[in-house]
Amino acid sequence: MTRVTWTAEIDRGQCMGSGMCAGLAPDLFRLDGDTAEPVRRDIAEDERALDAADSCPALAIVVRDGPRTVGPRR
Repeated sequence: MTRVTWTAEIDRGQCMGSGMCAGLAPDLFRLDGDTAEPVRRDIAEDERALDAADSCPALAIVVRDGPRTVGPRR
């Protein structure tokens, strides 16, 4: 059973709609017009979510484990 412990958020005001996140993890992120959005806000721990946050050219993706930010990795 997969535990849902992370949340994925995209700052739509900051997102430039490059599609990097949707290309890396299409089951986690999708394009919605000119910006991206998470497919689901609550997600299982998934390295691809962190890769998407790291790869976002606008740094618009934040992945959290409870109150702790785990992505983007700095």
